[in-house]
Amino acid sequence: MSTPTGNDGERFTGHGSEWRDSNLSAADAAQATSWVEAKIDKRSMLTNKDRVHDIRDVMWQLEKEGEIKVHRIEDQHAPRIAKTLYGWDKKIPTRQLWHHKSCGQCGNIPGYPTALLWMMNEMDIPYLDETDQTSCTAWNYHGSGIGNVVSLAAVFLRNFHQAYVSAKAEGLPEGYYYPLVHCGTSFGNYKEIREYLLLSATLREKVTEILGKLDRLVDGKLLIPEEIVHYSEWVHAMRKDIAARQVFDVSNVRATIHPACHVYKMIPQDVIYDDEVLDGNRVAVSTGIVQDLGAQVIDYSTWYDCCGFGFRHIISEREFTRSFAIDRKIKVAVDEAHSDVMIGHDTGCITTLDKNQWIAKADERNAGRDYSLPVIADIQFAALACGAHPYKIVQSHWHASPMERLFEKMGIDWQARKAEFEDYLKLVEKGQQDNLYDPRRRITGGPGYIPPEKRTAIEAQP
Repeated sequence: MSTPTGNDGERFTGHGSEWRDSNLSAADAAQATSWVEAKIDKRSMLTNKDRVHDIRDVMWQLEKEGEIKVHRIEDQHAPRIAKTLYGWDKKIPTRQLWHHKSCGQCGNIPGYPTALLWMMNEMDIPYLDETDQTSCTAWNYHGSGIGNVVSLAAVFLRNFHQAYVSAKAEGLPEGYYYPLVHCGTSFGNYKEIREYLLLSATLREKVTEILGKLDRLVDGKLLIPEEIVHYSEWVHAMRKDIAARQVFDVSNVRATIHPACHVYKMIPQDVIYDDEVLDGNRVAVSTGIVQDLGAQVIDYSTWYDCCGFGFRHIISEREFTRSFAIDRKIKVAVDEAHSDVMIGHDTGCITTLDKNQWIAKADERNAGRDYSLPVIADIQFAALACGAHPYKIVQSHWHASPMERLFEKMGIDWQARKAEFEDYLKLVEKGQQDNLYDPRRRITGGPGYIPPEKRTAIEAQP
């Protein structure tokens, strides 16, 4: 597909220097953008619209015809059933999980994945946190436009194949672990790509050729996951169990929710809606766990808005991202909802909303008002409520917005915990550290892997 050109022959890509001031009046601008404030809750999404197909029907038929193999969620994964937009069942595995990590979380918000691993440790949830995975390549696709569907599909299935075979290194059967996706972008991207794969024989043929060369087929077939599961869906399915471990009263906390576009706007028929959460009218993840922990979930007028990240314009029009994040989300949450914390479930959203609040100081309209607002993931908030260390585990010091006021509202003595953390850092400097996860189990995909019990024996030899 060629790039469109303007009347003067100039190539038009829709970002960067091509942005022009429309010079619309305030009334015309409001009319032109009024659609972004339209409610897109469950009822409005179902009104006067045809029922969309369930892509899983196609998946089961292709497996029946012998063209693909499905990685099933089985009883060993202790699945719980959630309801999606149209009332369809979605299986959420709760045990024996293979963590599909997020590049943005590990690089920018490390307390995000550590809070999840800590919670699973506390709940005695078996999992595998190995290193043999790659990025989902969505950054390449959305951010630069140089990716393509074939590459996205090949990487998607390569990662999920690794999850399927990973347990073999531990002497366990294939399919023992089931992938749990940390990143909302990967989650949305993988769901779209799975649909393309199941509907396009041509795409399946191209990807089969690539994965065959990588030895990433199962009996010569593409391996397709029965469900693509986001970590926030695991949190939602386990929310009652998590709340039962709560040690801090959060009933005084006013929380606003930011739902990620890649989580609930991409393949929306797959998204969880729960009658116990906001009458089943909005996506249930994040809101459900915050409600069950007893915090006050406060609505605000721009709940439906994007965070402003948007991928490509975070690169080429970063000031637009910053202005959108502060004007459409943070200021509204502070002014309207008097929010103590904004809760999200996606890497890019939390990074954008947390790291760009300083831009409010550059806007003379704010007259020096402080618009700093803690922005954290649902699992970070849950971990804090359940007693996780605010620095060692939740790693609040990585966040740009101050969190001390939130800690005080939750009853957390942050000064004492900070002192503990500073003492811990001194031990780390001396080479003394502890881990949430046995580092010897992280490398399982290659020939150099040594099972933990054998490695221990080798290290004990003189």
